Amino acid sequence: MVPLRYSISICGLGYVGCVDLVCLATHGHRMLGVDSQLAKVNLVNAGEPTVEEKELRPMMATAHAAGLLAAATDSSLATAQTEVSLVCVGTPSLPDGTVDLVSIRKVAEEIGRGLAAKRGRHVIAIRSTVPPGTCAEVSALIARVSGRQPDKDFAVVSNPEFLREGCAVADFNQPAFTVLGTHCQWAADILRVVYDGVDAPVELLDTRTAELLKYTCNTFHALKVTFANEIGNLCGKLGIDAQGLMDVFCRDTKLNLSRSYLKLGFAFGGSCLPKP
Repeated sequence: MVPLRYSISICGLGYVGCVDLVCLATHGHRMLGVDSQLAKVNLVNAGEPTVEEKELRPMMATAHAAGLLAAATDSSLATAQTEVSLVCVGTPSLPDGTVDLVSIRKVAEEIGRGLAAKRGRHVIAIRSTVPPGTCAEVSALIARVSGRQPDKDFAVVSNPEFLREGCAVADFNQPAFTVLGTHCQWAADILRVVYDGVDAPVELLDTRTAELLKYTCNTFHALKVTFANEIGNLCGKLGIDAQGLMDVFCRDTKLNLSRSYLKLGFAFGGSCLPKP
């Protein structure tokens, strides 16, 4: 049996968007990238990636030669021509610490106009890092612009990415999990097919939990980077091999790198933990 494949539009051809575009094309889906920058669109249409990433260039050349990917500048038209849209636009931090959702809202309006011009159901997966409540806002905006009914004609799903620069292709194909934040079963079923080439379990969560999970992961990753650098600084002052120390530290997958201590409860106590 030939596996089911979808036509998918990618809104935003930056780092995440380009990697998603190429990897999903490699899995057999028909991909249409969308970006307001014509230079990025022209690169994709020439079979060239918009970012440099290991393995990406030859994969893109193969998918382009097979006719599985193209790019355009019109999100509305792309929505009308596809069944699924992945939103991968930037959400930078503002000076006051809040998140800039201007690009998210702009894409939502464009998707809404595209939905108004098409028949059939459509799934919008938010891959961008957004605060809890954003998917609900996007859904309401799309409904207002399109005149279509949420969870019946379209569904907005939180689908955060966990890609690292330098190994993004491997991270896409073999993540720890694929997160789908939605209560809409038909939308979840479609996205399960979209990611059926990904070697990872699917975690089906409510939307707000999925949105906050991305921030939780990012914060913990930043914590680990900072911790490792602090230990490195201390080792430097004491003349200790920091790389060797951290290598042994990371071999402990029972307490150091595990679920241990990462549980909600009382503050830490005892004779050892308060000492640092």
